[in-house]
Amino acid sequence: MQVATGKSVLNGIAIGKIKVYTPPKVTISEDLIEDIEAELKRFDAAREKAITQQNALYEKAVIDAGEDSAEVFSVHAMMLEDDDLIDATKEIIKNQKHNAEYATKIAFNNQAKVFAEMDDPYMKERSADIYDIEQAVLNVLFGIDPESMQGKEPAILVANDLTPSETVRLDKSLLLGIITRQGSLNSHTAILARSMGIPALVQCGEVQSKWDGKTAIIDGYNSCVYIDPTEDLMASLKAKQDNEKKQKALLQELKGQSNTTIDGKTIKVYANIGGPSDIGLVQQNDAGGVGLFRSEFVYLNAKDYPSEDEQFNAYRLAVESLAPKQVIIRTCDIGADKQVGYMGMHKEDNPAMGCRAIRLCLTRRDFFKTQLRALLRAASYGNLGIMFPMIISTRELHECKELLAECTKELNARGITVGNYSIGVMIETPAAVMIADELAEECDFFSIGTNDLTQYTLAIDRQNASLDPFLDTHHPAVLREIQMTIDAGHRHGTWVGICGELGADLSLTETFLRMGVDELSVNPVSVLPLRKTIRGINLKKEK
Repeated sequence: MQVATGKSVLNGIAIGKIKVYTPPKVTISEDLIEDIEAELKRFDAAREKAITQQNALYEKAVIDAGEDSAEVFSVHAMMLEDDDLIDATKEIIKNQKHNAEYATKIAFNNQAKVFAEMDDPYMKERSADIYDIEQAVLNVLFGIDPESMQGKEPAILVANDLTPSETVRLDKSLLLGIITRQGSLNSHTAILARSMGIPALVQCGEVQSKWDGKTAIIDGYNSCVYIDPTEDLMASLKAKQDNEKKQKALLQELKGQSNTTIDGKTIKVYANIGGPSDIGLVQQNDAGGVGLFRSEFVYLNAKDYPSEDEQFNAYRLAVESLAPKQVIIRTCDIGADKQVGYMGMHKEDNPAMGCRAIRLCLTRRDFFKTQLRALLRAASYGNLGIMFPMIISTRELHECKELLAECTKELNARGITVGNYSIGVMIETPAAVMIADELAEECDFFSIGTNDLTQYTLAIDRQNASLDPFLDTHHPAVLREIQMTIDAGHRHGTWVGICGELGADLSLTETFLRMGVDELSVNPVSVLPLRKTIRGINLKKEK
């Protein structure tokens, strides 16, 4: 068995034979032409046909991946109408007397390089869009049928890279998964794969042509692919895949249905995610939004402090991909059980009560402001909520809001407009519960983190397995604190959600609804069972 690693686009399992795609080799002649008008007409005809193809891909992508993901093809069609790009290509044909293929290659490559050399990583990656429309025009000029890459049998497609156009053209009924040697998590191709629910790995540098025809398993949860897997591994991951299929069947039953109880109470059901690779699961499970984006994983997956641009790209990807659904991003919650070597944090005897989460951020303000600027920049691309963890006083919340104001001024000075966003706090300590009325006056929403709230209320370290016999997650004190928080929030027009593990405890769902909770945020795979439970509850019926 061979194991190769990459970056996971979607947390899913794909099992099947591998089909290695090798693009057709073409040679672009550099010989000079005589009939300039004929070449100009060839270019115009190819460009017009490419525009028609991009519009057709938009229609297909709307069905397969949704309107937001399909928008890239509308953009491609507009780019093919760009006067500067058209003029640059025609100038090469007219003045240098080269054929349409050569002129397209040179002019489009030059434009792509302009994007590639930009400082903004997001704009840098848009060079891939230029290469995509360039290939579309060249395919028409060479008479290449782009539909022929997939083969006739279900397979995991392996390629050096795939353009958005190539990805959408693929027959989903035959596509089990995707592996590419190049690519990125921020590319339109990755976004499309996530939206289409296709397990995929990018940046898998160990891709080999000899894999063709071999049996493989893409394990999106562990960002790897197994070639010629053992029987035990096959059985284990096949069971996991079967469970995914059950989830999909449940989705078909519930998709488009509201999260409304029998007697008419509607509640938001959101998903908790750890990063961009989980976005596809939010869409697959039809979650209403993201109630908790754990931004600390941006730090945990980095070898050094992630830059403002790196963070912006991660946050923008989530916010933009899921718009207009709300995405609540929790600011850095490093500390306690989550340690990062490059931060040089001091060893603490009791890290769960030490310098963690908002305490770390407010004592390292330059570090914190980098994240806040990235979040504020992302606010323009969708429906963003910024949530502060481990708040135990109004002073801390005031300081966070003051830093947001500072960062907004800094961005405005750079010519960057900040979009609208909401502000919330996590209720994770008894102290926060006791001052919930004061906190509610200062923010738009609460999210109750029941894991830490239980830990701090019961004085039980949740990392200490030996204390499990003493741990009662349904302890009356915890449930009363949840009720107190909901009541305080509603007194001030602040909506209240639960994002801890208790939110997915179906034995408590009716209890939480009777308490008046507005939103439950759970692991993506728990969204559908929770929605089904909600639809079976009748709050008017006596318990």
